[in-house]
Amino acid sequence: MNLSPKTGEGIQALSEERKDIHNSEIPVVCRSCEARHRGICGVLSPDQLLYLSKFTNRTIYSESEELVSNGEQVERYANILSGVVKLSKLLIDGRQQIVGLQFAPDFLGRPFKSKSETTAEAVTDVRVCSFPKSVLETMIQKSPELERILHEQSLRELDEARNWMMTLGRKSASEKVASFLYLIGANIDPEKNITMSPVSFEIPLKRADIADFLGLTIETVSRQLTKLRKSGIISIANNRSVVIPDMRALHRACEENC
Repeated sequence: MNLSPKTGEGIQALSEERKDIHNSEIPVVCRSCEARHRGICGVLSPDQLLYLSKFTNRTIYSESEELVSNGEQVERYANILSGVVKLSKLLIDGRQQIVGLQFAPDFLGRPFKSKSETTAEAVTDVRVCSFPKSVLETMIQKSPELERILHEQSLRELDEARNWMMTLGRKSASEKVASFLYLIGANIDPEKNITMSPVSFEIPLKRADIADFLGLTIETVSRQLTKLRKSGIISIANNRSVVIPDMRALHRACEENC
């Protein structure tokens, strides 16, 4: 994984998530990090965080920049701190299939894999905190809690993949587009409580990528976005800025014909 530095379902209350933010035993670089509280680092002790922080690099990737290529030797793992990462596979004839999206504070990488099996690309500006593969795998062997949370993330990704198979295989075009918007709205801001509407965001994918992700044509995606806008479920400005007045209404639109 090429992660060299370039610039150096209940939701808990924010006060609970940050209850140790000023703990002097926590490394300074970790104290205000959302991955520290909601990601894999949340199970590490102050001593473990201090050890890991000696090897970490904070990195910023620009939109459309690759974080890791398919088949690349894995050297580092990372926590996503902000932004959206697109995971894709490429067929021999050049066709691309988007197989997933990752958001903060997701863990980027597959422990104990020697090579990457997907391409990870920034679809917005992305910030990550990376660390050597060897360091984390040594810590996994010594920390059952860390091993468990990584196992739980793998199982969560499996559940999400199964749910997305249903979306692609059984849902109508309108439901697919609504499901895509709900996925973004629910994950784009790790600090946002989605029960507190409205939710607003910039659509991170281009229309062609949305169509690829959903198995639709670009024209169909545009028609369904217009349909959702006219129904009042979303509003759109400048072609990519979306406001969702009520996430519950959007969720209903995800399965309106099921």
